[in-house]
Amino acid sequence: MGSPFRTQFPEIRDEAELSSRDYPYVTPSSRPPERMWRYITLFVLTLITTTLVGIEHYASFYLGFRTSAELPFSYLELAVRGFWYSLSILAILGAHEFGHYYACRYYGVDASLPYFLPVPPVVLSGTLGAFIRIRQPFPSKRALFDIGIAGPIAGFVVLVPVLMIGMYLSRVIEVPKDFQGVLIELGEPLLFKVAAWLTFGPVPEGSTVSMHPVAFAAWFGMLATTLNLFPVGQTDGGHISYAVLGGRSMFVSIGTVLCLVALSFLSTSWMLWTVLMVAMLVMFGPRHPRSADEHVPLDRTRIWLAVFAVVVFALCFAPVPAEIIDLVKR
Repeated sequence: MGSPFRTQFPEIRDEAELSSRDYPYVTPSSRPPERMWRYITLFVLTLITTTLVGIEHYASFYLGFRTSAELPFSYLELAVRGFWYSLSILAILGAHEFGHYYACRYYGVDASLPYFLPVPPVVLSGTLGAFIRIRQPFPSKRALFDIGIAGPIAGFVVLVPVLMIGMYLSRVIEVPKDFQGVLIELGEPLLFKVAAWLTFGPVPEGSTVSMHPVAFAAWFGMLATTLNLFPVGQTDGGHISYAVLGGRSMFVSIGTVLCLVALSFLSTSWMLWTVLMVAMLVMFGPRHPRSADEHVPLDRTRIWLAVFAVVVFALCFAPVPAEIIDLVKR
């Protein structure tokens, strides 16, 4: 069966021609009004869980390695400090998803508002992130690219100032030589290292940066950005890769999954994401769904935006996202 796009516009050969004439955008189908209570309920629940986690993060930040000290704050004061974290992390995640959402609106693609995902406060982040449901096919490769890249760029624009503010509120503390216990050491992406160096300069041996909850929100935002930009299947990175490379993106997806398998041997913190990506390849196949205008190349501006997405990935990537260190054995 021939492509409906090529049937209607068989003479189109390049992006310049494509941009100079009308082509079929997807018109949103008539749908019943959105049930706003679902979005509001999930957002409020996520606000609660992230605030509770933020309280724990602030208590840990304030105490440092003084495990027996008491906190000189009322619970209301702690809740306000926990809100610093929840506001920061929800701003980063919300910017990412609303970037996708408004790009969908621009192209007339039917999409839901963001669904925020709360998790019990025992999880370090208090949330599993957020997502939107895109209910219609992408009308063109250009729309696919713009919608895919809008989220990471919007989230990154918010993430950078949150990181710098969080680093300013953080402090360098010395790890006691007689400290015994389990310490969770978070991986330091290149962007985090640059922000720490700009704020504190070289960190002395035997010391560590005690992250303010706002800085931890930025760290989690970097992790979420990294996961979304892995060029596999229908992740944001997968959309970008397909829009740039067309059918050749299949080899990028397979190579990325092999790299994730290798990373799982380096750090077990990659195992869950690796399993999810392998499952995606098995269920949907390594090839991205084709667009009707796959043969039409992207313009130079979008190619440079794709390069910028690779830079963002490199800045936010940490080979070992988290590692548990037993200081008793040390």
